[in-house]
Amino acid sequence: MSKPKILKKIKSKNPDISKHNLEKIYDIFFKQIAESILKKRTIEIRSLGTFFNKEVKEKKQARNPKTGEIIYVPKRNKVRFRASKRLKEIINK
Repeated sequence: MSKPKILKKIKSKNPDISKHNLEKIYDIFFKQIAESILKKRTIEIRSLGTFFNKEVKEKKQARNPKTGEIIYVPKRNKVRFRASKRLKEIINK
């Protein structure tokens, strides 16, 4: 679902909030999630799930499948999402 569709859906349920304010709220919400992940904090949104930062270990050796060349893969961070129990129940109905 795209940003305009999300904003339109929220606007239909809350017609008294201006479109400008909805966009501000949307931007602030997702900026806060991004900033928290950068600071390696966990973000828990009840009934949706948890976003967290996971460090992937380095690999001393890996192969480039195209050329067969041995390459080094450094450690890095990945954003992970774990669905809540309630979301899993809704999806698996």
